[in-house]
Amino acid sequence: MKIAHFSRWGFLMAAVGSAVGLGNIWKFPYITGEYGGGAFVLVYLLTVVLVGFSVMIAEMLIGYLGRRDGVGAFEDLAPRHKERWKYAGFMGLSGTLVMFYYSVVIGWIFYYITLSFGTLPATIPEAEGIYNHLMTQGIGVQIFFHTLSFMIVTAVLVRGIKGGIERFNLILMPALMLIIAGMLVYVMNLENFSKALSYMFVPDWGRLTSEAFAVAVGHAFFTLSLGMGAIMIYSASLEKSSNLVRASIFVIITDTLIALAAGLVLFTLLFQYGAEPAKGPGLVFISLPSVFHAMGLVGNVLAVLFFLALAFAGLTSSVSLVEPMIQYLIDRWNMSRIKAAVSMGLFFYVFGIVAIFSLNTDTASYLTWGGKNFFDWVDYMTSNVLLPLAGLIMAIFVGYVVEKERVASVLQEQMGWFYPIWRCSVRYIAPVALFVVMLNLMGLIEF
Repeated sequence: MKIAHFSRWGFLMAAVGSAVGLGNIWKFPYITGEYGGGAFVLVYLLTVVLVGFSVMIAEMLIGYLGRRDGVGAFEDLAPRHKERWKYAGFMGLSGTLVMFYYSVVIGWIFYYITLSFGTLPATIPEAEGIYNHLMTQGIGVQIFFHTLSFMIVTAVLVRGIKGGIERFNLILMPALMLIIAGMLVYVMNLENFSKALSYMFVPDWGRLTSEAFAVAVGHAFFTLSLGMGAIMIYSASLEKSSNLVRASIFVIITDTLIALAAGLVLFTLLFQYGAEPAKGPGLVFISLPSVFHAMGLVGNVLAVLFFLALAFAGLTSSVSLVEPMIQYLIDRWNMSRIKAAVSMGLFFYVFGIVAIFSLNTDTASYLTWGGKNFFDWVDYMTSNVLLPLAGLIMAIFVGYVVEKERVASVLQEQMGWFYPIWRCSVRYIAPVALFVVMLNLMGLIEF
């Protein structure tokens, strides 16, 4: 079935929306400060060029040449063993698996938006108490906001590429950028902005350990939304005259700038009000609310804007996580878009409720195996196994399976002198880096 075409700007906003997710705003700032500030940023940018850029071009190329769902694209582009390679296209399912917990986290963000309109927690212990109560006892609240997340994402997907995904991203992504830019301008006038600059950008080579290189490769890959099939499906909707290289560069630069700007905003506010940077969800749901409280009414306004930006980032990523499997159901099972979108929406919605119960004090023991609850197992398997494995498969497929002449016919003119470097990277550097990072994330090797 023919996939509807994005406009050029619509594709860029959708691809950026897919890449800019929750990890940009709470993970990247923390790991930048933890692993050497400016030193880590330099390593990260290098890995983006040698790994992230290489795999992004590979994934775009599969979609651009295949013009079908992921399974069909691999099957059509493989010159031999088509029956084997088509199974690689099912990596789009990993994005829907991510939604088992991602939709739940977006629900938490919706809850904190409502909290920001009232009285925010005044202290870190109070903020921690609210967060812990939501996680372990607030089943009803979590299900309510998870349902809201499910309804928004499904409604967008039902409307398709042009009327849903493109229009959604054309509204939310500029809004997110404006919010982050406005907050950045605000914090630039605060006393501790220079301290945040130093924390994030002044190289501390002593903290740049071998582990930092693995973290940089892993984050460069995950933050660009690679290995989920989203970029592939979006690229199948590109006009034939599109320039994949320029599109990739735009997405990578925009994604990185948003992450850096968010980091400067977060750390300026934390340093300004004497809060310590926390890790992961604690940074956003525990440390920041008390900081916003200390700012008075301005803090409530900033809190609403910040959590709105976070929600926008999560929602734009969510539609890209589910779309690959929807396209598969439409192409292979002849489903209508409405039926496919609602089916996949209900799929992640039901398992999202299971994830919520796995966090609850009274039911967690029934949904916990091997030291991890259902929520953590899904996070672990998708982030540490399925996504890097999918990226590895795509790099190998484009580097070794798709005819060299077919790859060159699209990319050689667009890349120019960089083409041999990219081909070397996609054949050797990226696969080795992803394989090593995957083993490290799985705990099979240590640095």
